[in-house]
Amino acid sequence: MSKNYRSELVGAFGCPIDENPTGVMEEAAFAAAGLDYRYLTIKVDKEDIETAMKAVRALHMRGINLTIPHKVSAIPYVDELSPEAQIIGAINIVVNNDGVLWGDNTDGKGFLKSLTDRDISVKGKTITVLGAGGASRAICVVCALQGASRLHIINGSVERGSELVALLTEKTPAKADLIRWENTSAVPDDTDILINATSVGLYPNVDQKPDIDYDTIKSGMVVCDVIFNDPNSLFLREAAKRGAVTVNGLGMLVNQGALNFKLWTGQEAPVDVMTETLQREFGL
Repeated sequence: MSKNYRSELVGAFGCPIDENPTGVMEEAAFAAAGLDYRYLTIKVDKEDIETAMKAVRALHMRGINLTIPHKVSAIPYVDELSPEAQIIGAINIVVNNDGVLWGDNTDGKGFLKSLTDRDISVKGKTITVLGAGGASRAICVVCALQGASRLHIINGSVERGSELVALLTEKTPAKADLIRWENTSAVPDDTDILINATSVGLYPNVDQKPDIDYDTIKSGMVVCDVIFNDPNSLFLREAAKRGAVTVNGLGMLVNQGALNFKLWTGQEAPVDVMTETLQREFGL
C-alpha cells in the first residue's frame, strides 16, 4: 500500500484574522486524534471571497471556517445549506463533500451546548439578547427553535433589530420584540437568561462593558457572554456581583470548534484537549 503524503486541509477565511485562535485549538485536536489535518488561518479581503471559495474546491480542501466579513457574502458560493443556516442567513463553516460545498452555522449550536453542559435549558424561557449582529442572529434562531418562549432584542439600530425580530417571528415559534438601545438600558423584568452578543469587552478593550443597568440583573438569572478573550469579562464580573449564574464565551468557542471538527472528520472531538489548549493560550 502506497504512503499518502497529502494532508487534509481546513482553515478559516477572514479579515481581520491575525488574532483568531481557532487554528491552535483545532490543530491540537487533530494531533490528539492522530489525524493528518492542517488548519490554515488565511486573510481574505472582502472583495476576494469568490476567489477564495473557488480555491476550496481547487485545492481539494476538506472545508473552511468563515468569520468577519464573510459569513453572509460566502453563501452564494456554496451548493447547499443546513436548515438552520437558511433561517439565520449566515454560515461559519463549509464542508467540501467531493466538490459539493455545504454550509452550516455552528455559532448558535456551540452556544446552546455551553448551556446544556451546565444543565441550563432554554425551553419555555424568556431570553434577552444584547445586539442584533451575526452572533445574535445565530443564537436567537437556535434558542427559538429549541423552545425559548420569548426573545427581547436590545439593539441600537432599529433597522437591524427589527429585521431580526421579523425573522424570529416569521421563521420560529417564539415571540420576539425590539427594545431600542439608546442610553443605559434596563434588563426586562421577565428575563430568565441574559446574553451579551456584542463585541463590547473583547480584547484589547477588556475594561469595557455593555451599557446596561446592572442593578436590574436579578440573583439567580443566567447571564452569558460570547466574548472569549478575556473569558472573565467585566460584564460577567458585574453580573456575578449581583448573584447571577455566569457562562463565559470560552465554552461556546470550544463547542463550536468541536462541532466543526466532527463535521470535517466524522469523529468526536477531544473537547478536553481543545479546552486546555485555549486555556493555555489565554493564560488561564
